[in-house]
Amino acid sequence: MTRWLTVIPLVVLAALALLFIGWSLQRDPEYRPDAVVGQAVPQTVLPILQGDVAGPQNVDLQTAGVGRPMLVNLFASWCAPCRIEHPQLMALKARGVAVVGVAYKDDPIATRAFLDELGDPFTMVLVDREGRAGLDLGVSGVPETFAVDAMGQIVAKASGPLLTQADVDRLVEALDAPARPLPTARTPEELAMQRGSTGG
Repeated sequence: MTRWLTVIPLVVLAALALLFIGWSLQRDPEYRPDAVVGQAVPQTVLPILQGDVAGPQNVDLQTAGVGRPMLVNLFASWCAPCRIEHPQLMALKARGVAVVGVAYKDDPIATRAFLDELGDPFTMVLVDREGRAGLDLGVSGVPETFAVDAMGQIVAKASGPLLTQADVDRLVEALDAPARPLPTARTPEELAMQRGSTGG
């Protein structure tokens, strides 16, 4: 009987290894974690955390930025890496960077306790108990942070905790990047002249 007790953990580890290999072989090779960069932030409607209660007010992710650049940070009270990155979020608040928090699959009471303990770096916290925003944004886990420009476009993404100043600066610089100018209308004569000057 004792011999079987020593073998069982090895069998479990071998089964987990096989499951992982099978998942790796079946996963979509076209999946790219940064695939959402360049797309509009989804209009997922979520309740605003009021004290330790979700709602009654709701807002969508696009509107949460109030027409200004923002970072959207998905976090949870049960997430150990979220605690590790929290000082970076507090530093962003001190710099005046708007950070909208999305409490991912978390209980509002636990979310409030987490923020009361560590400090609240967010301009607004949205409650995502079912993980809808996570699905719409294609997150693989928390924390994840998205840089969203004033037009509601995702311009950069960080998967995993923000650990270094370089991680933070990359997102903030993406917010500060000037918007690309819109193409201007041209007459057929102007287009013909441009083609002639470029040899096209």
